Amino acid sequence: MSFLDFMSKFVDKKTACSIFGHKIVTVRNVTGHFKEYKCTVCQVELTNDLQDRKTFLTPELKEINETLLNHYKRKHLSI
Repeated sequence: MSFLDFMSKFVDKKTACSIFGHKIVTVRNVTGHFKEYKCTVCQVELTNDLQDRKTFLTPELKEINETLLNHYKRKHLSI
């Protein structure tokens, strides 16, 4: 039995992340500076802000990232 299996049986996933920290993976690169992340344990979604700190991915920020991605793609396709 792995440690994560043990933790999942006895401790809530959000509690485990608050104690041991999130296991963050990059889900998508919006641009070279902005990325979207997701915790593999508790499934919380994050993005980075203007100061390059990770913040929770709200619906508003998700829409901003989508618009930024579309603008970024359109700009690079026209060159």
